[in-house]
Amino acid sequence: VQLQASGGGLVQAGGSLRLSCAASGRTFSTYAMGWFRQAPGKEREFVAGINYSGGRTYHADSVKGRFTISRDNAKNTVYLQMNSLKPEDTAVYYCAARWDNSGTYYIYNYNYWGQGTQVTVSS
Repeated sequence: VQLQASGGGLVQAGGSLRLSCAASGRTFSTYAMGWFRQAPGKEREFVAGINYSGGRTYHADSVKGRFTISRDNAKNTVYLQMNSLKPEDTAVYYCAARWDNSGTYYIYNYNYWGQGTQVTVSS
């Protein structure tokens, strides 16, 4: 599966952005999806994960209550709605996919990665 992330940009603190990740192929609904981010000088970190149906999600504590992961299997797309953005959310955001038939979400061991989209939050 090939992934294409988009929707990043420059936003003021307190603002919102919605990231999208479009996947190629006809088997998108068999993949668990995730969002990760990497800030300059820091390791990549997990942000949110969603199972293949969209019925189960998990968000990192750092974004819980502010970010929401969702997916539309008819459009082969996963989203990350980001509200109440903070300067510390500034990073390159990556979407990732992992084939799954168990119905769970994952926080690691993804097999496919998108190219990343830059999110910059100004104070």
